[in-house]
Amino acid sequence: MKNIVRGFIRRESSSGIILVFVTLLAIIIKNSPLSHFYNEILYITVEFHFGELLHIKKPFLLWINDGLMTIFFLFIGLEIKREILVGQLSSVSRMALPGFAALGGMIFPGLLFVFFNIGDDFALRGWAIPIATDIAFALGILSLLGKRVPVSLKIFLMALAIIDDIGAILIIAVFYTHEISLFALFLTTAFFIVLLLMNKLNVTKITGYILVGVLLWISVLESGIHATLAGIILAFTIPLNVKKSNNKLTSPAKILQKNLHFWVAYFILPIFAFVNAGIDLTGFSMENILHPVSLGVISGLVVGKQFGVMLFSFLAVYFKFAKLPRCTTWTQIYGVSLLTGIGFTMSFFIDLLAYDNSNIFMYSDRVSILIGSVISGVIGYLVLRKAKRKKYCSL
Repeated sequence: MKNIVRGFIRRESSSGIILVFVTLLAIIIKNSPLSHFYNEILYITVEFHFGELLHIKKPFLLWINDGLMTIFFLFIGLEIKREILVGQLSSVSRMALPGFAALGGMIFPGLLFVFFNIGDDFALRGWAIPIATDIAFALGILSLLGKRVPVSLKIFLMALAIIDDIGAILIIAVFYTHEISLFALFLTTAFFIVLLLMNKLNVTKITGYILVGVLLWISVLESGIHATLAGIILAFTIPLNVKKSNNKLTSPAKILQKNLHFWVAYFILPIFAFVNAGIDLTGFSMENILHPVSLGVISGLVVGKQFGVMLFSFLAVYFKFAKLPRCTTWTQIYGVSLLTGIGFTMSFFIDLLAYDNSNIFMYSDRVSILIGSVISGVIGYLVLRKAKRKKYCSL
């Protein structure tokens, strides 16, 4: 199990470094003479026809955000399922501390955002922007510290971020769903039942699940529910362990997750970051930073995250609902609480859903995500670098 976790952390760490590079590249291109070509690529119309039955017409940007990101959510769903069934979330004792920490880290950022934007109904749609944690960036920074931090702290951060993702997924499903098409919802339910039957019958062919998953994605897309949630639904129907006729176990979920990891870390997330992080800084000023939406996002990520994670972690330990991870100190937990303020990809994604890719805030919402994430990451790194390791404890 430890080897699996270490491998996961290594891949997420290198992915975080690539995301930093791609983000900077997008901002540079957007503010250069090449910005015209950048915009043209984003809004190239791509159509898909299947006779009279189906016609999907979207700009390239939305094919990335609704299509490729569905694969990302499929991967996240597979990770969540594995952790719940056999991993760090498989028992109440293991789940307690990261669960409490994640809950606090979602409540207080949302409250701070509401505090700054109360009275503006449109702005309040973005209340969930600062609640998310970018696991790739957070683990990437933690990996820079090497043996200064115990593996148990990295596992704690990973479990916290996964629970955070569960919360973000539920919020997207409940609060960012538009008008519902009952016919498409009926088809979604039908395809979901087919997938459940395949699971019950111990079908191990991943291709079969993917084919039904594509039909599920189309029906979810047409239903009004955000299309990426099809990835989560599909993930939870793919079997984790199936006993074959020769009594050997096979795991379609683990095989698919392993095959997807490279593409998610090094292809899908970098493309998502590149097409969404291109922020036009022309005319940008302190007025944008002082806008209530920006203040809500930055304070939520930098202050709300660390306060919520620390408060709920302390209460969980104090009332003996949970214990600190092995070989960790409260200073290290505080450093991790700062790293949870790195929102980035998930915050960008929720921002797009909240404001429908609108420029009404002159990109101050996206800039504030970057600012809040950078501040959280830098301070978190410095705190963990200075934190003393627990004495007489083998890592």
